[in-house]
Amino acid sequence: MSTNSSIKINQLLQQHPQGSVLLSSWLVNQGYSHDLQHRYLKSGWLTSLGYGAMKRTGETIKLNGALYSLQSQAKKNIHIGGRTALGLQGLSHYLELYQKETILFAPSGTNLPLWIKRIDWETKPILIHTSMFNSNIGLINFNEETFSIKISGPTRALLECLELVPKKFDLQEAWQIMEGLTSLNPKNVQEILEQCKSIKALRLFLFFAEKAGNAWFKYLNHSQLNLGKGKRSIVSNGIYIPKYQITVPKEFS
Repeated sequence: MSTNSSIKINQLLQQHPQGSVLLSSWLVNQGYSHDLQHRYLKSGWLTSLGYGAMKRTGETIKLNGALYSLQSQAKKNIHIGGRTALGLQGLSHYLELYQKETILFAPSGTNLPLWIKRIDWETKPILIHTSMFNSNIGLINFNEETFSIKISGPTRALLECLELVPKKFDLQEAWQIMEGLTSLNPKNVQEILEQCKSIKALRLFLFFAEKAGNAWFKYLNHSQLNLGKGKRSIVSNGIYIPKYQITVPKEFS
């Protein structure tokens, strides 16, 4: 390998966050041709993770390191949300569940690359397509040792959970999480609720927040929220809540 090539790979590895993935398409845009990448692989500087993805040789990559590269290099609109995001922020009562799998959210048509699907990660990635939001509102930065990734903040994460009830998320768990969200910023909550397009999630969120007696609830302006029309039945044989036009399990009466 030429001296210039060695200098170039050294510069790359010094600047690239440890524990994250190098995407081939991004490297090309940074001036590292496919031929040069092949030479780095052949010489042992880099190791392939599958088509289009590489890592520093000898380095251990976790799922969040792959997600960082999808967000920052590929500009993919994929983020950690729901129960997993709540768990990362210490707000989940079921940590063992969030540690076994990582819940990812993305708009329809946005998928995980094949190389991610083929790797046996420390936690299983579960991708859920949703149209609840048209923007990144409610996302926050979650810091790892050498990089940060976008995950759902508490309000958006709980709304994502509520969108999945009752088939993919337990309503009792959602209620327990809401009870713990005592210090949310009402202005921030209002902004996120105004952009949420899930009528079910919005109604359940407001019902739980009022029932929990969270202080920030009284500052919300319901007239600015799209709560839709008509009744929504979360479960059969439950109790009807007229104010929010939802039927919930009887234990929430």
